[in-house]
Amino acid sequence: MSNENSTPETGHQALGKRRYVWVVMALLLLTAVAWNTVPRWKPPLVIPEDGGVAGWPAYGGDAGGSRYSPLKQITPENVMHLEVAWTHRTGEDYTGTDSAWQAAYESTPILIGTTLYLTTPSSRVIALDAESGAEKWVFDPKVTPGKTSELTNRGCSSWQAPDGAHRIFVAALDARLIALDAATGQKIAGFGTDGEINLREGVAPLDGRDYVMTSPPAIIHDTVVVGSAIGDNRKTDSERGVVRAYDALTGALKWSFDPIPVSPADPAFADWEPGQAQKTGAANVWSIMSVDAERDLLFVPTGSASPDYYGGERKGDNRYANCVVALRGTTGEVVWHFQVVHHDLWDYDVPAQPVLATVAKAGQAIPVRISTPDHCLPAMVATDGQAIPAVVQATKMGHVFFLHRETGVPIFPVEERPVPQSDVPGEASSPTQPFPVVTPPLVPQTLGPEEAWGLTYIDKKWNSEKIATLRSEGIFTPPSLQGSVHFPGVAGGTNWGSVAIDPENHLAIMNTTRAAFQIALAPRSDFEQEGALDGVERGKQLGTPYGMHRQPLLSALGLPVSRPPWGTLAAVSTETGELVWESVLGTIRDLAPIPLPIRWGTPNMGGPIVTAGGLIFIAATMDDYLRAFDAKSGKELWKGRLPAGGQATPMTYRLSESGKQYVVIVAGGHGRMGTRLGDYVVAFALPGTV
Repeated sequence: MSNENSTPETGHQALGKRRYVWVVMALLLLTAVAWNTVPRWKPPLVIPEDGGVAGWPAYGGDAGGSRYSPLKQITPENVMHLEVAWTHRTGEDYTGTDSAWQAAYESTPILIGTTLYLTTPSSRVIALDAESGAEKWVFDPKVTPGKTSELTNRGCSSWQAPDGAHRIFVAALDARLIALDAATGQKIAGFGTDGEINLREGVAPLDGRDYVMTSPPAIIHDTVVVGSAIGDNRKTDSERGVVRAYDALTGALKWSFDPIPVSPADPAFADWEPGQAQKTGAANVWSIMSVDAERDLLFVPTGSASPDYYGGERKGDNRYANCVVALRGTTGEVVWHFQVVHHDLWDYDVPAQPVLATVAKAGQAIPVRISTPDHCLPAMVATDGQAIPAVVQATKMGHVFFLHRETGVPIFPVEERPVPQSDVPGEASSPTQPFPVVTPPLVPQTLGPEEAWGLTYIDKKWNSEKIATLRSEGIFTPPSLQGSVHFPGVAGGTNWGSVAIDPENHLAIMNTTRAAFQIALAPRSDFEQEGALDGVERGKQLGTPYGMHRQPLLSALGLPVSRPPWGTLAAVSTETGELVWESVLGTIRDLAPIPLPIRWGTPNMGGPIVTAGGLIFIAATMDDYLRAFDAKSGKELWKGRLPAGGQATPMTYRLSESGKQYVVIVAGGHGRMGTRLGDYVVAFALPGTV
């Protein structure tokens, strides 16, 4: 999937359309499920004297995306006292508009000095006073809603020029890289042409509506780097997923990297059928990149090559698609790569930011078992407590890979395992796929007839019979003409919300979604003759013999056919790679007209942050709350009501030793998920602090 928002209708939206069902579900199972267990009693407010001072200078907290803050003012003991400190309205509310179905507020603000900088779905950049939420300035790139396949922007980036002044960089939705003066919001005249660069040049064949930018640029040294979001399943020869680096001062192009190799001299070219790489598109980097400036390394998460569900026109492993690729920051040269999926047939992009961490590995590595000589994946061997610079990569499959930052070699062993093979004429699926050996999958890997869930006996039986009509052989069941079960689904496992690193407790924390889909291929002649199908997404996949049908796998009552929870928060040890705890994430409170907080978890978009105070903050769910969890145990400690859906990642900061620690979340909802739309930025803090 080139971007998690890139389809006309997702499973989240289909679930939102069936909200009436939740009333029946709630009434029937009211006595059989766990209720919200957040304690209501508030202990006396105690605020630690030494809370520290810290900012949030990059989208993921720092250039490596750790989503960690050293702040300690808010603790498990006082978090119940959090209250709204200020609220800002951006003025960009899509409720009731023609764009409501695709609008999504996914921005995470950054803090430079005493100013917050954030983006809106149409790529407007807003500067706010970090203490009060008052607006300082607004820059409007004048992107027209409806003329792009997306309507979201996850944030902006900052760079300090040689003269000491800060620049704000935004990759606007309509594929422009824009440089702004951080103090005034005015475009930098000396950058590119009148302060901007047209990113649609050099990526032909181009469909402007489906070639967009949704994530913040990466900054390494004096270089600003951008990827792209490309519409899925349209055709084989879609836009190239080129990654480009520009001089942060002048806008001059420094280097570019195409994840699809076109030169026989490239070592990855051997993983492609001769002649097919030149006519294949995508493999783009639509998510967030990470930077290790000291090592001059840029880490990019690549997507699948086009189209997603049929690979007969792109035979081979398709490297560097579906990879974590480490590039030399100054030149763009490939240093190493690790492929999480060979020859992707499932839209299993690498959606999460590759997060940098230090792994204090406990014990020696388990020897890796090699299933095929074509994929040799040795594991690191380390003595107890040895510190290893790492990249933690979460995936849609629920797999988590720990890779050595300098070499890409797995820190905990990975093995190639045989997977089901395609029976579609013309397809050539990979015989094996990589699986972590130590770290368990964070989502179920199978959904067979015997694993069907239902509200009643009849509902369960219907679901079981439905699954029995489809191919269902585990997480890598290939698409088929009869239809195949796709589980945990196109949106996750873990999506762009990514991973938060807790260095105090040696944990990698991430949220997951579990929502099954049904995928089917249709011969071209049949596909062209059929009309629109209710509730079914159609992908033309031009240039291949097959069109594609994709739809959520739901019961006759409109409920997921898989057993709850449908959303979780999990912690994995960075010392052992083992699962430490898992908690249900979300309730159906805002999915039913009767607000019953039944804890079955929900599909989610957004991610967690963690603080030295021992807390994890996350919104993301389909109920309108920001939550706090205990980092050691995973227990939910607090939730704060939001005025709209919180499908974004929060951030936190404290401006002075005597000031408040703020936790800020953008709450504007997600049209495709069906959550409440709005235009809010909400800051929480403890009462009684200055």
